[in-house]
This record gives sequence, structure tokens and C-alpha cells, in this order.
Amino acid sequence: MSDPGSVLAELEAMGTAQNRKVYARHGVNEPMFGVSFAHLRKLGRKLRPDHDLAQALWASGNHDARVLALAVADPARTGRSEIEAWAGDLGNYVLIDEMAAFVARTPFLDGCAEDWTDDGSEWMASAGWTLVAQQALAGDGLGDEYFETRLESIEADIATAANRVRHCMNGALIAIGGRNESLRESATAAAQRIGPVIVDHGETSCKTPEAVAYIDRMWARRDKRSA
Repeated sequence: MSDPGSVLAELEAMGTAQNRKVYARHGVNEPMFGVSFAHLRKLGRKLRPDHDLAQALWASGNHDARVLALAVADPARTGRSEIEAWAGDLGNYVLIDEMAAFVARTPFLDGCAEDWTDDGSEWMASAGWTLVAQQALAGDGLGDEYFETRLESIEADIATAANRVRHCMNGALIAIGGRNESLRESATAAAQRIGPVIVDHGETSCKTPEAVAYIDRMWARRDKRSA
């Protein structure tokens, strides 16, 4: 295992005040160093896999360290209980995206998606719907019926869901719409019935994409590549 103290010191040296301001606008709270994702990705490639280091970095409570932890953690050594413990610490959508990408590499993707989408916490539910998007993007054996049921849930609940959950539901709908032609039709129809999805992105320039237009662009790019 790499020395956690040395890695934390390296992260601190990489951090900048400007990045801390940017991350704060995106809802990230202290403690954080403000390390760019380019540096985090590079360091993650250098250190992984190192699950013991990942555990130590997560335990530090530092945002940048936790992003790096998810980059170096070993999916084969991560149990469901550890994933649940880490997920309980989620407090911003930057970390949610990293958590979902990691969980998708474990055997617990489907179980976590099932449980977290029904969670009353905004962050856990957001992570759950981000996992549904990961399911839609994966080339596994989940049938269309599963995703049709997910579309029904999105259509029924998105209007009253918490702010970030709405954004992640919309993302899941888009991902489902890109899975195959049949689900494209279903997702497009659901998006048309839902109408605009309003999400408060705070002091950022981020926007929640308009689902129908986004799905159409995905398929147009796909058709162009296959032409």
C-alpha cells in the first residue's frame, strides 16, 4: 500500500484556491484541497489498484481524497457493506458521479440501483438514478421490461422529486433512450409527457439537458458512425 500520508500531502500540493472556489460552487464542502480532475485521474492511474489506500483516503473525509479513493479502490475487494458505508457519506453530486462509476464495476450495480432509487435521501436517490443510467449503458442481460418500469417510475415521480434527483432521473431517462430503438420510442414519449425538467444548478453554468433533443442527437451520432 502507498503511504496515505504521503498521498494526502501530494494532493494538498496539487490543490489550488481557484479549484476550491469552483468546487464550492458545485456544492463541495470542506475539507478539500481543490485538485483538478486531470491530476486526480493521472494519480489514480499511477496508484491503482490499492484498496487499502482507498480505505484510508476515504476515511480522511477530504473530498479530493475520496474522489481518488474511488479511482484506486479494487472492485473485487469491495463488499456491499463497504459500498453502503461510503454511500452514506455522499454529500455532493461530484462525488455521486464518481461513486456510480465505481459501483458499476462491482457485482452490486443492480442491487444498489434497486435500493438507492427508493431511498429518502436526496444524495442516495440521486446516486441510485445515476446507477440506472449506468445499467442502461451496460451491455448486460437486463430486459426492456426492466427499463420500461424505470421509465414509468420516472414519469410518475420526477415532478415531486428532490432537486438533484430530478436531474439524475432525467439522465437515466436519456440513457434508457439510447439503449435500443424500442426504448428510444418509450423514453421519448415519456419525456414528451413529462415536459421541461427544472433543476436549480446554483451558481454554475450547468444545465439539465432537454431529454428528447438529447436522445435524438445520440441516435444521430450513432447513425453517422454506422453509415
